[in-house]
Amino acid sequence: MNSINYLLLFLLVFALVLSFFKTGNIARIAKTFRILITLFGILFFGYWFFQKSLNKFLEKSMSIQVINRLNQPIDFYAIKVINKDKNQFLSKHIGNVRTNHYQIEYFDMSNSNEFWIVGYLPKNKMVYFTQHSVINKEADQKIEVKNYLNQSLKLSEKAEEVIEYLKLGNIGQSVIVTLTLLLLFLNIVLLTRKKVSSH
Repeated sequence: MNSINYLLLFLLVFALVLSFFKTGNIARIAKTFRILITLFGILFFGYWFFQKSLNKFLEKSMSIQVINRLNQPIDFYAIKVINKDKNQFLSKHIGNVRTNHYQIEYFDMSNSNEFWIVGYLPKNKMVYFTQHSVINKEADQKIEVKNYLNQSLKLSEKAEEVIEYLKLGNIGQSVIVTLTLLLLFLNIVLLTRKKVSSH
């Protein structure tokens, strides 16, 4: 999705440049391209927001249910370990889980036999880390967090690196999405104004 987002960003900038052509055959061709690019942008974001609104369930995936039994909300992450030696991980933000509540995340474990659960207090302080081996990949996992725990200082340091990378990626994606939506809005406004002025 990120690569399409970058492509769309470039196309929307190109569409804005094309808006400077106002007369002749070039203007008609430019307007056609602008309409196509804008429609592509609307369809892309429509599909993207629809996908985001769907349940996170994946077919043939293993669910990880994290239950917070501690006396305060904890911000949880799940990390699927693909290959520790090659630094191959897949991390997901489970969410901020209140006391005696739970959240569920899904992983396709076909290429992994291990996952980690990481918990943070506000101000980014890690207070929970556990390592879990998966024997039966068809059995859903239920993790009850009852104590502040760090099973491995070495692995928890690696987990922090993985989560920081996830956060940076999310920030970068947010900036690109915001900029792309702004450009899409500008293109829609310019196309609408053009229509109004032509009547």
